[in-house]
Amino acid sequence: MLAWRGGKDAACALHTLRRRGGVEVVGLLATVTGDEARSSMQWVRVDVLRAQAAAAGLPLLESRIPPGCDNARYEAALADALATARARWPGIDGIAFGDLLLADIRAWREALCERLGWSALFPLFDADTAGLARDMLAGGLRAALCCVDTEQLDAAFAGRGFDAALLDALPAAVDPCGERGEFHTCVSDGPMFAAPLALERGGTVLRDGRFACTDFRLADRGAARRGSSRGPRPRTPA
Repeated sequence: MLAWRGGKDAACALHTLRRRGGVEVVGLLATVTGDEARSSMQWVRVDVLRAQAAAAGLPLLESRIPPGCDNARYEAALADALATARARWPGIDGIAFGDLLLADIRAWREALCERLGWSALFPLFDADTAGLARDMLAGGLRAALCCVDTEQLDAAFAGRGFDAALLDALPAAVDPCGERGEFHTCVSDGPMFAAPLALERGGTVLRDGRFACTDFRLADRGAARRGSSRGPRPRTPA
């Protein structure tokens, strides 16, 4: 399993695991806030998450949590989702995360997974985030900033494409991959997808008095066909 919120790091982790071999990714696991039907933090619509999973050729399991969820309820929801995954794929025992640098987050995930009888994998951990960001772009990954922490980065960055111009414009204190929570992304294309997603940018709202969140929704199917510049690609084998 791979933890999935719709962003570039999880997408890159999926591509890395498939290229590396030795581990088969059988599905994606998304934590979705119930009332909003969006991924936690990234604020990506659940139908976009499902479209991403379909483009990756993988089923999506959804772990539903209430707004303002505390750790106890989050852990209970995760335990239920992992039990569902194990019932579907007997013998599965690992879940991968797209974390890059933060040792405390990694330790927390490892301890939680161990309590639940799972092992945690971190295929991108300790990566040079500046180099990784450029490598993502060179490899064909396409994404946009869907959530910006306005206490760390100007709200004007919300909705911008994750591209070389954005990387050049980021303040020096901001991690190029947003690893300290400065920003989150929504992926629309990349080598982990068989075909690109056509997404439409909507409005930007301020959530919790702090997070500038830009809405990205699926374009209508006709627009998706007209907007695609390439046909479907063979999926990289897991």
